[in-house]
Amino acid sequence: MRADRVYREIPVIFLTADDDRDTEVRGFQAGALDFITKPFVADIMLQRVNRILQLDRLQKNLQQEVEKQTKVAEERRRKVERLSVQVMSALAATIDAKDAYTNGHSARVAEYAKKIAMRIGKSEQEQEDIYYVGLLHDIGKIGIPGEIINKASRLNDEEYTIIKEHPVIGSNILKNISEMQDIGVGARWHHERYDGKGYPDRIGGEDIPEVARIIGVADAYDAMTSKRSYRDIMPQAAVRAEIERGKGTQFDPAVADVLLAMIDEDKEYRMHEM
Repeated sequence: MRADRVYREIPVIFLTADDDRDTEVRGFQAGALDFITKPFVADIMLQRVNRILQLDRLQKNLQQEVEKQTKVAEERRRKVERLSVQVMSALAATIDAKDAYTNGHSARVAEYAKKIAMRIGKSEQEQEDIYYVGLLHDIGKIGIPGEIINKASRLNDEEYTIIKEHPVIGSNILKNISEMQDIGVGARWHHERYDGKGYPDRIGGEDIPEVARIIGVADAYDAMTSKRSYRDIMPQAAVRAEIERGKGTQFDPAVADVLLAMIDEDKEYRMHEM
């Protein structure tokens, strides 16, 4: 009966003259809900059968309610997740809106980073996580004066010092988000260099978290393939040459090689238009 899905939900009660203890144990192990030995009192037996049937209905109702509440909880979780993504996207758009020349920058960096993560063998969850890190990597720019971000000419030393504060500002903004503990990694360290000459902490090599190394390469690619206040979009060959030149100095060589492969596959130079 237990092997056949048509009968497996029927509650089973053993009614037998065999009062051997081992037989009773084997009956319960096989899935019996009760074990009644002869001789028996009819009224008592009927009461026990009724109690078993009530218990069976209760268990089934409880299981259905658990399944129902599980579906409700899962839908709520999905809604919270969708809301979180929408909030992060809105924050990223707010940051990008401060600079008329970098509209969509954060979303593009997030997408490039996710594609790099996929190519180096990261799981789907890791790819999603790095996408969110990429979305908020520049959130610290919300604390930088707009006249510096939108300056049409190159920054002077004082202005450059101010804009170099945005990784720390971003890290401080994101550090209290406990649900994604690494969300601030990209914000703080995406301007570190593989040779240790970056900022704000001048760490290098493998000491830079891998997520930040990926975001750093993606960020540099988008910077070169986007129109800026002081220059137009760079030619693809020049972008490739800069990435190649930065291997081992500005960029993690392994991550840079993944991006170079993506560039080589982009025969029509369309990747930057996403």
